Amino acid sequence: MTHTIAAGIDASQKYLDVGFAPSGITFRVGNALDGIAKLIARLVREGVRRVVLEAIGPYAQRLVQALSLAGFEIGLVNPKRIKAFREAEGRRAKTDRLDAKLIARFALFMTDAIRPLPNPEQIALKALSSRRRQLTELIAMEKTRLKQAVEPILVQSHQRAIESLGVECKAIEAELARRLAADPELSQTLAILTSIPGIGTRIATLLVVDLPEIGKRDKKAIASLAGLAPHVSQSGNAPPRAAIAGGRPCVRAALYMAALVAARHNLEMKQAYSAFRAQGKPAKVALIAIARKLLITANALVKAGTPYVKHNTVTSPT
Repeated sequence: MTHTIAAGIDASQKYLDVGFAPSGITFRVGNALDGIAKLIARLVREGVRRVVLEAIGPYAQRLVQALSLAGFEIGLVNPKRIKAFREAEGRRAKTDRLDAKLIARFALFMTDAIRPLPNPEQIALKALSSRRRQLTELIAMEKTRLKQAVEPILVQSHQRAIESLGVECKAIEAELARRLAADPELSQTLAILTSIPGIGTRIATLLVVDLPEIGKRDKKAIASLAGLAPHVSQSGNAPPRAAIAGGRPCVRAALYMAALVAARHNLEMKQAYSAFRAQGKPAKVALIAIARKLLITANALVKAGTPYVKHNTVTSPT
């Protein structure tokens, strides 16, 4: 009898499809408290310790918390990696149960999928940060529509919507600030980040919440997580080409905006930007380089626990 050592779960709104590897056995339960209890009991009976799910949507949140409390090794994996694994196996068919089996096989071979999970407070902070981004985007959309509106009633409608969304956004920001201030470690990180010219409170808050690894990784790893690390692509006699890819889009976008400010008001970054442009680098490429320098500086300062000082030459540990 084949011993099961890994499980993959495909979560949807109504169901949880579970696959075991290497046996290939599957089963389905409802995505509710009683279904989760049955799922965990079955995993225990089968001797499973490693469980992997796709990191997508909120449908698996209760399940992940229950699995963590039950002591399982849990991995939340980018769906792109699962898709690439399917393509590597040369498979085309796709159903929830087939996906569960595929994720289980992935869990069996890709041991790097198991990483520490965020605690409930981190999850709450991330949800608040996501909501703030959503409200900000909605406000920007309404402002664009306001510029195009002609009828007075439509102008007033857009103005009321912008005002209402602004109130909601401020409420979310206030709650974020309150929770960060209540945590000594996070509040210290926030203070260090806001001491860096170019990084304001809004961007610093996003970095604290959406890049909790800051100050805990080396400069290459933190740049990769932010999507600011250049990845080289080269084949045959073609010259190598480096380009940024992957990472967390919201973090990359925030640091790009910080780079725009730093290139004008941070003397060191301004000089670095001018040097990149003098080398013939396009403006956007130079700004991405400044964003990476800002992040590496921030990472080193948070790791050292010291605020930014003008002409500070903190060296990022590798």
